[in-house]
Amino acid sequence: MPIGPARMPLFEHLGELRMRLVRIVVVLFVAMCVFYLATPTIIHLLFEPISEYLPHDADGTYTLNVLDVFGSFTIRFKVALWASVVATMPIILWQILAFFLPALKPNERKWFIPTFAVAVVLFIAGTLFCYFLILNPAVAWLTDQASGYASIFPDAKAWVDVIINFEIAFGFAFELPLIVFYLVVFEIIPYAKLREQWRTVYIVLMVISAMVTLDASPVTMLLMFAALLMLYEVSLLIARLVLGNRVQKQKEEAAAEAAEEAEWASEWEKTRARIKERLGDDEEE
Repeated sequence: MPIGPARMPLFEHLGELRMRLVRIVVVLFVAMCVFYLATPTIIHLLFEPISEYLPHDADGTYTLNVLDVFGSFTIRFKVALWASVVATMPIILWQILAFFLPALKPNERKWFIPTFAVAVVLFIAGTLFCYFLILNPAVAWLTDQASGYASIFPDAKAWVDVIINFEIAFGFAFELPLIVFYLVVFEIIPYAKLREQWRTVYIVLMVISAMVTLDASPVTMLLMFAALLMLYEVSLLIARLVLGNRVQKQKEEAAAEAAEEAEWASEWEKTRARIKERLGDDEEE
């Protein structure tokens, strides 16, 4: 990956930015042309976990419906764009890194590249978790809400939007370990405080799970909460292992602050007691 010098004139920086944006656009365009032709296969893969909840024809093939003349093109374009972004994400990230890396110090660069690599892995893990474990129970719960009063009429555009939104939401939600790790690394929130306030953190994770699970199903929300909880605890464990000395120092500082506060509180109580005694003696005189 070619990286430019750290110091460049403004117009050269703008020229390099334009060059890298052009590369990203060209790569996305080529990928979209390929994936547009393969859109029917991709759509079948997207619907595979939930095909049992769709109406089937006489041959046993599930059927979808397009409600307007532009619907088919819109669906294929959206799916092709989504697949292209996912497939070309390493190239896009490399181009972004190549532009920003010259401005970073050597000790910052060693963290920057692994961060993006881990972010990509976590995003993919989130989408796979959603695909294999979430989509089926989520759609089962949603379709069950129509039982007794209506029949599901599957609009292809609406269902594709739901699947893609689920995948993106879970992909970003799985970035939680990276966020927690750097909160500890940059001492924005001390490790000791995160451990002490675990009840509050768990409630926040539950709220995030409720927001991410678009179907509002308790089953999918609990699955998401369990995944986030596991990732949160793993991220704290990794932070403790990597930054053991810093975490221990934070613990000692927190203990010292607590002891100092207790000492001040004790001294204040003693001072108040002395003042009361003196006031009592003055009243007697």
